[in-house]
Amino acid sequence: MPLQNRVLPTQEIVADPARGLLMGNRGSLHGPDRRLGTTRWRSKAWICCVLDWKGIRRDPMPPGRWTALFFFDEAVALAAGHRPCHYCRRRDFLLYAGAWATGRGLGERPRAAAMDAQLHSERVEPRTRRQRTTVRPLAELPDGAMIRYDGSPALILGHQVLPWSWTGYAVARRPPGLREAEVLTPPANLVVLQGGFAPLLHPSARSQLR
Repeated sequence: MPLQNRVLPTQEIVADPARGLLMGNRGSLHGPDRRLGTTRWRSKAWICCVLDWKGIRRDPMPPGRWTALFFFDEAVALAAGHRPCHYCRRRDFLLYAGAWATGRGLGERPRAAAMDAQLHSERVEPRTRRQRTTVRPLAELPDGAMIRYDGSPALILGHQVLPWSWTGYAVARRPPGLREAEVLTPPANLVVLQGGFAPLLHPSARSQLR
């Protein structure tokens, strides 16, 4: 039976046998029975990491330490409010921080703690603890952003909409009449994408473009 450690673009953490391209964590979220309680984060540092780090094999749910989370790809991780790990993905972290600075017109890359604090303020509604979303013009969204389309997550790529599922992205569409969309990706990560950061996308994304 799969563990409850697969992250959706909507920030929800579910049990699913599908595999992804990245892992990460938000702190220790599980109990001794390896089940998640009501807590969905223990730290503002929501990171996404490589699957294989120097061949080290780790327990995905060691008691009291951390809960390994898994993402379909980096567009999903960014939509859920995560950022690249500065340890195992140092180069990607620096590119991410550089894009953050570029998108905001800053003179230097910000520190991880400052980015985490900004991201955390945009992730969840304080009272409901549900994902905080925004509504934006579709034409202004950068590649790699994720929206809610027909009630489900979808990727923006090449000015097209690609419905998402654990089996891969579906055929790209140009929905007629769709001018605005509910955006799942937090504003800070939208700025990073607009600043030139290219997220790691599942191979099915490019293959579905028309």
